[in-house]
Amino acid sequence: MGARDHTRDQLVELVRTIMAQHGTEEEVDRLVEILEASVPHPRVLNLIYHPDMEGFADGLTAEEVVDTALSYTPFAL
Repeated sequence: MGARDHTRDQLVELVRTIMAQHGTEEEVDRLVEILEASVPHPRVLNLIYHPDMEGFADGLTAEEVVDTALSYTPFAL
C-alpha cells in the first residue's frame, strides 16, 4: 500500500491509536510516519497535540483530525 493509499477509515483508526498512545514508542513513531506520509497537511501532529496552534479552540476528534488533514490545500506565496 502506497503512502497515500490509506482510506479515511484506516486513517481515523491510525489517529485514534496515536491519540491513545497504544503500543511502544517505536510503534507509535511508525504510525506517525505513516500518517504524515498519507495526508497533505504539513503539521498534522499539531492537529492532534496542539490544535490551538492550528486555529482550533478545542481538541479535535480523530475524525476531525483526518478530515482537516485530508482537506488541506497548500498555497503559493
